[in-house]
Amino acid sequence: MSMKIAYQTDIGHLRKENQDRVAKFAAPDGTLLVVVADGIGGSRSGDVAAQMTVDHLGRQFKAASPNSSLEAIRWFAREVQLINDEILKKSKENPKYQGMGTTLVASIIFKNAMVVANIGDSRGYVLHDGLLTQVTIDHSLVNELVKHGDITEEEAQNYPQSNIITRAIGASADARIEVNRFEISAGDQVLLCSDGLSKMITREQLMEVLKSELPVADKCSRLVKMANEAGGPDNITVLIGLAENQEG
Repeated sequence: MSMKIAYQTDIGHLRKENQDRVAKFAAPDGTLLVVVADGIGGSRSGDVAAQMTVDHLGRQFKAASPNSSLEAIRWFAREVQLINDEILKKSKENPKYQGMGTTLVASIIFKNAMVVANIGDSRGYVLHDGLLTQVTIDHSLVNELVKHGDITEEEAQNYPQSNIITRAIGASADARIEVNRFEISAGDQVLLCSDGLSKMITREQLMEVLKSELPVADKCSRLVKMANEAGGPDNITVLIGLAENQEG
């Protein structure tokens, strides 16, 4: 099994700069790491935290990539904590970086399985057998309220403080990520995105684009365009992977 991957990031209509970061890294054995980070806080320093996160994970992955799902789960926990420490250190050293942090959604993709990690409200989805499943947990105030039954999912859509996140890299000494493992088979699609996409596009719209016959790069462009047409209040980043049978 191989994974065909495309991604796109866009400033959106209202922001002065793009603090989202997205990247793909390949290990010599074909294992892939894909990362989306949405920088937050500070005067123009959210992009620094997001870039540091992507760079650190990419560097570590290329130096010694995990070779099993269990190793990948441990790898994510360790590396995210290390980058968290690095960001906290940088934000203490320089007032310009005070309060910077970043969300993260990332996946390590093996031949028949993938491990997905997230912190904050950037999301991961998997389309399998026509069903779209969110495979990450939003660390957001709104999601906490929904989980505790204080508001309904419908009310959450238009909740005023929908941008408040409860966990992030660089926010506290302990970077608590969620990590899960999923089987993948030919035809499955994985989508990672920042909240600039997921807050502007309905689940039905996501499914419609993913199920279309468009190549993965065109699906990314289509989703970015839709988020911008819906107002584009935030940076928009989307990464899509399609699992394919290898020939030969």
